[in-house]
Amino acid sequence: MPGPLSNLKVLDFSTLLPGPYATMLLADMGADVLRVEAPGRLDLTRVMPPLEDGVSTSHTFLNRGKRSLGLDLKQEGSADLVKQLVAEYDVVVEQFRPGVMDRLGIGYETLKAINPHLIYCAITGYGQTGPYKDRAGHDINYLSLAGVSSHCGRQESGPPPMGVQIADVAGGSHHAVMGILAAVIHRQQTGEGQFVDISMTDAAFALNTMAGAAALAGGQEQKPEGSMLNGGTFYDYYQTSDARWLSVGSLEPQFSGRLCDALGIPDMKSFALSQNPEDQRAIREALKATIARKTLAEWQDVFADVDACVEPVLSISEAAQHPQMKARDMVIDVPNGNGGTQKQIGHPIKFSVTPCESRYIGRALGADNGDF
Repeated sequence: MPGPLSNLKVLDFSTLLPGPYATMLLADMGADVLRVEAPGRLDLTRVMPPLEDGVSTSHTFLNRGKRSLGLDLKQEGSADLVKQLVAEYDVVVEQFRPGVMDRLGIGYETLKAINPHLIYCAITGYGQTGPYKDRAGHDINYLSLAGVSSHCGRQESGPPPMGVQIADVAGGSHHAVMGILAAVIHRQQTGEGQFVDISMTDAAFALNTMAGAAALAGGQEQKPEGSMLNGGTFYDYYQTSDARWLSVGSLEPQFSGRLCDALGIPDMKSFALSQNPEDQRAIREALKATIARKTLAEWQDVFADVDACVEPVLSISEAAQHPQMKARDMVIDVPNGNGGTQKQIGHPIKFSVTPCESRYIGRALGADNGDF
């Protein structure tokens, strides 16, 4: 059975992370994605280490399931080819700064005149409007301006540089996919295409959720280590005797009770339930001292059959081997085009009737030029 988006054709002009990750998700769900990339404008994800067979594993993951058209959009005749293609495509995704596609002669209004049903998604750092629309930025900047960084990390050390690109992926990529699919449903109902404006900063601001609600409607600004979920309680990470870490999320009474029993500190149960900062400091210190007495493996044995919201902090390689990840097919073997396969992260959405398929890893630049 083909994927749920098998009738969708996507023309992808994006580079680096946000756009390519979004269109990879669409490709996994069955969309026919053609990536347009300038031969003389290197996408850095092609050369980011580590490499396998001379190609970055980042590139082969982010661009799996897509065809590749090498095309310099500044060269004469390129705009004409794009105009020919767009007549047969449903979606355009681009990640240039506002106005660049217009200057290349293939902006939204131009392409809309050719294909009125076209859904055109532009992913940028700050959106198509506002005083920052032409400003450069990266994930760390979007999180900072959106207020996310202000309530993350520790009071003494400040906000941490995250290992996951939150604004790029949870913001840009995921919101782009949602916006595109919502526009597809609208078009099915009305026949009308539209422009989808995705700002990674907007999306990051929306990720504030409960902290945002508290600040805007409740007048209560969340600070680092100032709330239940950001270090203000015993809900935290604790170091083991072998310098590994254990995550403790035992907030509810039934879970905190089991936690204290498993750790051999039943006298701390009332402290776990208390809202008093002094009580919270006391249980944090008790957890810190107790958890430091055993290795991570020993604590894993202790909590293996204890339902208390306590789990080890695993590396990515360890997570890939975890029985839960294996059961969910979150590590897959993707054909590499040379008769072999490459291990990659699997698609996180599971469909009962139209399963996702990762058909092949990211292709060489211009691998499909002969088709056009």
